[in-house]
Amino acid sequence: MHKVLTLLFSFALIGSLSAQEKRASPLITVDENIDGLEVHIEYGQPSKKGRTVFGEDALVPFGKVWRTGANEATVIQFSDDVMIDGNKVKAGKYALFTIPGEKEWTIILNSVWSQWGAYNYDSSKDVLSLKVKAEKEKEVQEKFTITVSENGEVELSWDQTEVEFDIEKA
Repeated sequence: MHKVLTLLFSFALIGSLSAQEKRASPLITVDENIDGLEVHIEYGQPSKKGRTVFGEDALVPFGKVWRTGANEATVIQFSDDVMIDGNKVKAGKYALFTIPGEKEWTIILNSVWSQWGAYNYDSSKDVLSLKVKAEKEKEVQEKFTITVSENGEVELSWDQTEVEFDIEKA
């Protein structure tokens, strides 16, 4: 009987671990080397699934702090000090939050990187806040995506919206 219970417990544990890996919004990792600068980003990747993504009564409302992905706050890490659109940021790990708007987004780096969503977001912990232009795209992108190019261009895109900012080694 003890062997049967142990076997059942083992199967339950394996099933539980498998279920945890199958997130509705998978964890995505982006790594890029920009002239010796290592940039690492981790984010939950939500999908549109027929929903209205951005706007007043949407999944991501305009004018409110967003975790910039799903589940945990998006994390961005730099191996060296960087310049982000002309603003110096020290090497380290940060939460990447945004405040989406129809024509403009606010990009925020916050020193409290280990948090769930934006529920405990505290603006007094911001190390960077800058405004970027929001572009309307013709093509619909089903999944929220963050990319970093070799020349340091960070692009956030989802649905028909795209925003960009630049990173370079300080």
